[in-house]
Amino acid sequence: MTPAPFYAEVADGPEGGAAHWLTTSDGLRIRAGHWTGGTKGTILLFPGRTEYVEKYGRAATEFLTRGYSVLAVDWRGQGIADRMLNDRAAGHVHHFPDYQKDVSAVLAHARALGLPEPYHLIGHSMGGCIGLRALYEGLPVKSAMFSAPMWGIIIAPALRPFAWMSSWTARRVGQGHRLAPGTEPVTYVMSTPFDDNTLTTDRAMFDYMKAQLSAHPELALGGPSLHWLNEALMEMRRLAARPSPATPAITFLGSNERIVEPSRIHDRMADYPNGKLVMLDGAEHEVMMETPAIRTRVFNETTAWFDAHS
Repeated sequence: MTPAPFYAEVADGPEGGAAHWLTTSDGLRIRAGHWTGGTKGTILLFPGRTEYVEKYGRAATEFLTRGYSVLAVDWRGQGIADRMLNDRAAGHVHHFPDYQKDVSAVLAHARALGLPEPYHLIGHSMGGCIGLRALYEGLPVKSAMFSAPMWGIIIAPALRPFAWMSSWTARRVGQGHRLAPGTEPVTYVMSTPFDDNTLTTDRAMFDYMKAQLSAHPELALGGPSLHWLNEALMEMRRLAARPSPATPAITFLGSNERIVEPSRIHDRMADYPNGKLVMLDGAEHEVMMETPAIRTRVFNETTAWFDAHS
């Protein structure tokens, strides 16, 4: 195993956190970080778009306190994993199913580290889209938690045909690397004031994310490329056409969600035979980084779900 940089001072997680470089089956270098000591099992934590291992340091403390070790990943194209474009500010992936190669590398790494089983999945936002695909492909977890999963993206109905057309056209005329309309190269928390941000109502957690990127700007990522947008739209459509997997899943959604499409989540969970949807009054997108009361509820109910399905 090759050690990778791990920014413990900004993660603010449990003692002993560490990271390693992983090589995917198509030869890319991604990063995985872990916090060990929980004996009930291991959480495979799939972050959202723009995210990175250290963002979940405080969440790892909560899960470790409740008995679970945690393994998180910098997906291809973000964090300090290999980026897909020379422009590091643009979020990009060649094909959305390529993220499953990262999943395979993370699973192999968990086993090589000897992390305790059973495994459970947490998928936040884009990680919820990747995680749902992974369940269909046989990810060996006993249960899953989805946090504001990206099973749809909020796009005004009048603009949805334009999003499909522009993203499809751009990639076919060699312009797929350009940022999607309405996005910018600066990462969201560094360009947006706390007031009325779409991530959290907790200023301390907003400042926590901002401080991480101030100290380590190499972790930051701006808006998605048009190519990424087209790939994401196609993947979400493919997943929406499939029945829910058998893996038991609990899903958390804030009542003030403004990034992913709530209706897609309600539709999925209404027909999920082993699923439960928990609505969080007043919460924004980052339910694990919300106010203390909301965070505590999420961590307690998540680990109770994992305990019940171990």
